[in-house]
Amino acid sequence: MEPGNDTQFSEFILLGLPIEKDLQPFFFGFFLSMYLITIFGNLLIILATTTDSHLHTPMYFFLSNLSFCDMLFITTTVPKMLVNMQKQNKAISYTGCLTQMFFFLLFTGLDDFLLAVMAYDRLVAICHPLHYMVIMNPKHCALLVLACWSLTALHSLLHSLMMLHLSFCAPWEIPHFFCDLNQIIQLACSDFIINYVVMYSGAVVLGGGPLAWILFSYSKIISSICVISSAQGKYKAFSTCASHLSIVSLFYGTSVGVYLSPTASYNTHSNAAASVMYTMVTPMLNPFIYSLRNKDIKGALKRFLMGNP
Repeated sequence: MEPGNDTQFSEFILLGLPIEKDLQPFFFGFFLSMYLITIFGNLLIILATTTDSHLHTPMYFFLSNLSFCDMLFITTTVPKMLVNMQKQNKAISYTGCLTQMFFFLLFTGLDDFLLAVMAYDRLVAICHPLHYMVIMNPKHCALLVLACWSLTALHSLLHSLMMLHLSFCAPWEIPHFFCDLNQIIQLACSDFIINYVVMYSGAVVLGGGPLAWILFSYSKIISSICVISSAQGKYKAFSTCASHLSIVSLFYGTSVGVYLSPTASYNTHSNAAASVMYTMVTPMLNPFIYSLRNKDIKGALKRFLMGNP
């Protein structure tokens, strides 16, 4: 269906972040620095885990996939936002908006599932250590990652196809710095109740499902750690989960804070500003959390940067 009841409709306007004009240059440099740090940091994690034979284990295989996902996740939104900050025309084509929405949903969901898979990896490692290498064999790990990509791609494709059946009425302004699904639906002048049902159902299943699995996994992990007799053994077991727990808390804490805040259902710039936390800050901090709290990663990065095998 042709989008909108106006034949002139071909694009949306991204209103962006509520930043005063005289502060635009500062925030442009700030966000550009965050983007470059995120790309560089996650790229280092990927290179370290793939080139160091000591890190060819399931845990670091999933970590490299998470870093790859974070690089694509932030690239989906930030470059367009930076371009819009430098020009007066903040338009994005209808096709471009749906494409950005598709990839944003894809990488957000992929982050969710990869964090759940990493919790499963820690569950097997701590609760079934003798069978760890049998259960988490390379084929099984690859299938888990493939399943994550497939499920999130189907979910994103479903929303994109359903969006094609909506008509949009002027003004076609999105009070955000990227094409957020909820904000686009609110611009529709045709019946969008099914879109909302699918959106919230998907959020419960694809957002709440992985979180429920993570909580279940750590309940089992904590139970197993509690029966370990030595304090050193308990510390060693918990230390393997500390980085993952930090990333889970950061990701879910920021995203839930945005979408369950009192202003989440309104077209307000405050929601766009809060979204910076999980769209930019979280992907930037992930490599630092793992590199600063993990001796293996620090050792691998040191060997990689110094050119040692």
